[in-house]
Amino acid sequence: MSITDAAQERSSGNLADALKQGAMLLEKSPKHAAEQARAILAAIPGQRDARVLLAAATRRQGDAKGALEQLQEMIAEDAGFAPAHHEMGLAYGALGQGQAAIRSLERALSLDPGLASAWRALGDQLTMAGDEAGADRAYMRHIKTAAKDPRLLEAADALARNDIPIAERLLKTYLKQHPTDVAAIRMLAELAARIGRYQDAENLLLRCVELAPSFTAARHNLAIIELRLGKAEEAYREAETLLENDPKNPNYRTLYSSALVRVGEYEKAIESYGALLKEYPKQPKAWMSYGHALKTVGRTPESIDAYQKSIELQPSLGEAYWSLANLKTFRFDDANIADMRAQLQRADIEDDDRLHLHFALGKALEDAKEYEASFRHYERGNAIRQSQIVYDEDEMALRLERSKAVLTPALIAAKKGKGCEKPDPIFIVGMPRAGSTLLEQILSSHSQVEGTMELPDIIAIVKRLGGKAKRSEESRYPEIIAELSDDQLKALGEEYLERTRIQRKTDKPFFIDKMPNNFMHVGLIHLILPNAKIIDARRHPLACCFSGFKQHFAKGQGFSYGLERIGRYYRDYVLLMQHFDEIAPGVVHRVIYEEMVADPETQIRALLDYCSLPFEEACLNFHQTERAVRTASSEQVRQPIYKSGVDQWVNYEPWLGELKTALGNVLTAYPAAPQE
Repeated sequence: MSITDAAQERSSGNLADALKQGAMLLEKSPKHAAEQARAILAAIPGQRDARVLLAAATRRQGDAKGALEQLQEMIAEDAGFAPAHHEMGLAYGALGQGQAAIRSLERALSLDPGLASAWRALGDQLTMAGDEAGADRAYMRHIKTAAKDPRLLEAADALARNDIPIAERLLKTYLKQHPTDVAAIRMLAELAARIGRYQDAENLLLRCVELAPSFTAARHNLAIIELRLGKAEEAYREAETLLENDPKNPNYRTLYSSALVRVGEYEKAIESYGALLKEYPKQPKAWMSYGHALKTVGRTPESIDAYQKSIELQPSLGEAYWSLANLKTFRFDDANIADMRAQLQRADIEDDDRLHLHFALGKALEDAKEYEASFRHYERGNAIRQSQIVYDEDEMALRLERSKAVLTPALIAAKKGKGCEKPDPIFIVGMPRAGSTLLEQILSSHSQVEGTMELPDIIAIVKRLGGKAKRSEESRYPEIIAELSDDQLKALGEEYLERTRIQRKTDKPFFIDKMPNNFMHVGLIHLILPNAKIIDARRHPLACCFSGFKQHFAKGQGFSYGLERIGRYYRDYVLLMQHFDEIAPGVVHRVIYEEMVADPETQIRALLDYCSLPFEEACLNFHQTERAVRTASSEQVRQPIYKSGVDQWVNYEPWLGELKTALGNVLTAYPAAPQE
């Protein structure tokens, strides 16, 4: 090698080191990254990578317009440098010019398809533009492009084809040899999430961000998974971390807004969604989420506008129509009904949109008193949803039988008072659509009680106790209840109070958890929180079950999608609660919905007596209480108690034979429980 060649090599190495140092500074200190870029340009005027680094640092310091001007000048001189187009796409994105950002990113990728981060940025922009299919393709290209090892490329190909067994085998084999490869770990987490193994996905992503704290793609995935797991506080923290590094990123802002809703910060969420949609108005699903938040705080006219904006942007978005129907007080006109029917005629809409349209049309035709046509749409919506979910009626019945076997008078007596003694929680349990939101609104009108929402924390504790990693495995719950020591019972009660603390926004001494499915865990609740109150909201079997059948739930409640299915579930619920009444008499207070409607004052006074709360007039005037309500009954509980809804099922009685058969003697014995 000549002296000249050696000098050039040293110079090239020094430049590469300087650029690498600048890229590292970009994450932590854009100001110092800009200084580094200027130093390089002073030594090597016009150096392309340094010019892009300077533009990126300028954007990161909040001057996206200045960055854009630099890049436009650069591209005018050299239009074939892909990193410049990539950075221009990011600058346009920071300025809220989504279509220009997409064009620049697509140009960058046409010049260099190997720019992994550009694929991810393109996916983000396509998401903001409402092109979910295009975004999915871009994200998969990002994963594939980021994978350098041929074995990872093969795994990425399998994942792109949704060939889960092949992808899983390749990734696990690879990770045995390279256990700290964060790209592979993230890919395995993506695989786990696709098949519903969210706990595994969370563990893998936590490992990712532990190994590589600046791996923002993994942190973003982690926050999404934590929301799915009901870990709202953790998701909120991760979203804050993402925004600290990239405060203008629209996907992070959407995630943050969603996390704010989940931790009960509705006004902040509305403000966040509103600001986001001003900059990125062509997001139908963001408008829908904005509508949900507005609905929760009682700003109904604005929520209707948001849902209608969502439909305007994406006429096939069935969930937006259902969101209007789910207000319960909104009435579709003939044009709306014609639009929904036209969407159902399309062959290119997703099943999820189709089922939402069926549920919305069911409600529209019910309001129009076209009951048979209405029923057929409810029936079709249920059939689609039933085909999408895994639910085993026999398994559910067995779980409840196991609970009855574990919960004995001897166990209740032996563990009495051993849990956490704090009386803070008031649990409202039972079937969905049985009046639990009404009871919550009544109690939340009391000066000592704070309403929250349907909290997932008891169910999360149960899942952990069960130790079940796969659906095929048998859970250790409920049998493990009998094995818990006194200290463990107390610790679980304290854990529940700590987990739910973020949902409490006032200093009121009591708060409500109205997760209806907690009826399955009343034994555990009583043992870990012996002084907590448990209220069973119960409604006529036909009224309750049919109301559940015609309700599409945002998640869970797989038992509700079918008349026989929901009838069996109602029956199992009644028999389990009857068993608990027998082994722990007086622990649960039952409110019969029809009795509450017929004589509100007597029932409300009895309810307050059970909760050891003094009577307050505000509880009778609950509909005047201003608070956030997240359930399907949010608009109904903002009105006085009405009797018209009690017997709505009668209009559908000709088609409810299957439901009556499934209910059996639970129907004839109501409001009492049958004697087995």
